[in-house]
Amino acid sequence: MERYAGALEEAADGARQQERHYQLLSALQSLVKELPSSFQQRLSYTTLSDLALALLDGTVFEIVQGLLEIQHLTEKSLYNQRLRLQNEHRVLRQALRQRHQDAQQACRPHNLPVLQAAQQRELEAVEHRIREEQRAMDRKIVLELDRKVADQQSTLEKAGVAGFYVTTNPQELMLQMNLLELIRKLQQRGCQAGRAAL
Repeated sequence: MERYAGALEEAADGARQQERHYQLLSALQSLVKELPSSFQQRLSYTTLSDLALALLDGTVFEIVQGLLEIQHLTEKSLYNQRLRLQNEHRVLRQALRQRHQDAQQACRPHNLPVLQAAQQRELEAVEHRIREEQRAMDRKIVLELDRKVADQQSTLEKAGVAGFYVTTNPQELMLQMNLLELIRKLQQRGCQAGRAAL
């Protein structure tokens, strides 16, 4: 008798899973229609069905939310680092201007042209250094963001999310971004209407 009850429960669970899969697949198919046609063509029924299967237990939604939070923290940290560098540069420029003004005021008139020429060279050297530091910071930011993207791709690939693998191909990245957007829209629908009814 217990075996029979267990079998019925398993069958009911299977039917609920199948219904949930169908709901997710149907929701994905309707969301895909909002994408540009070039991406619609690349998202086959099989890909959408595999994506719906990966989303069944809700774990992928949690993973995507976690990745999004990490991304926001990383972006905020990098933004703050760049702001700090810009502030340091602003302070450096102000101090240099003040030092130059003080030197010019203390300078004898006949030495002023020599002093101004030296100050101009110093200003150009400082501006060159500032540009190089900003370029280095921007390169660091781009590399860090590229690393985050690769980490996200790897995490989603390991979670079995269809369409995700580590790549730098711009077309594949756009496709992955669209897949993430579909997942997020499903997540938002699920939060608004409850997990069962998408």
